[in-house]
Amino acid sequence: MRSSLVLLEFLHVIGLQAQQVADPGFRPVFGDAAFPPGEGPVVAIDQAHGNFHTRDGRYQGFARVAEADGHRVRTWDTGFDPEALNEVDVLVIANALHPSNAEHWALPTPSAFTDAEVSTVRKWVENGGALLLLADHMPFAGAASELAAAFGFTFSNGFALREPQRPADLFTIGEGLVAEGPAAGLDTVATFTGSAFRPAPEAQPLLELGPAWTLLEPDTAWRFSDGTRQRSGDGWVQGAYLEVGLGRMVLLGEAAMFSAQLAGPERQPVGMNHPLARGNVALLRGTLRWLTRR
Repeated sequence: MRSSLVLLEFLHVIGLQAQQVADPGFRPVFGDAAFPPGEGPVVAIDQAHGNFHTRDGRYQGFARVAEADGHRVRTWDTGFDPEALNEVDVLVIANALHPSNAEHWALPTPSAFTDAEVSTVRKWVENGGALLLLADHMPFAGAASELAAAFGFTFSNGFALREPQRPADLFTIGEGLVAEGPAAGLDTVATFTGSAFRPAPEAQPLLELGPAWTLLEPDTAWRFSDGTRQRSGDGWVQGAYLEVGLGRMVLLGEAAMFSAQLAGPERQPVGMNHPLARGNVALLRGTLRWLTRR
């Protein structure tokens, strides 16, 4: 585990040396788009809850994939209101944060959403809405915990690591990837240092961890020691999907996998533009199609 701690600290230094920015060269084009241009379901990307990933920021790559598939991508700029949500087909929440953690990635990590918002989103999904919730390593997992719990999921507010640790974790058939539902037909997906959660009883796994994984739960993000709380990743997952009443939900414990970013002084690719992430674009397209019942 010492090698994992060293690599995590190295990755954090990369992030500090140069801000992660959207890759301007990432512009996907599909010959088999799900919908004609601009005629698909409305996909709203939340940016009203301290989100680390926004439509025109670090989730520009996400937006470009969705638009290339015909979806109408919008920004969500207010609290979650029942009437406004009825104008949306898919709500995307990526790495939301409580204001107290905006510049302080340490415990406590309060919910990014009010109790009323959690209840509103739960009822909206039950009535036919579609939610894609992504929450990365601590503190993002903690900020999303109450919303995830409303659907029966339990987050570990930490970091999920696999030995030997690399900048990108590959899930393949037989090694954690469950190629069904949103992942039907895929053989590999890459994630980039995320969190983990216990799935809801009725949920189906997408990305399964196991005994080769360790969950580290520090008091402060990126600060690890031999005394940092840890537990086995056995029985935990990093992706799952769930039908809720008339609606659907996908929960992912890693958000960069659906981004296309450049990071560090060498502008290293992170996300769908990474050479090992050859299945990630297909997973995003499959996720949106599953959520909109295509």
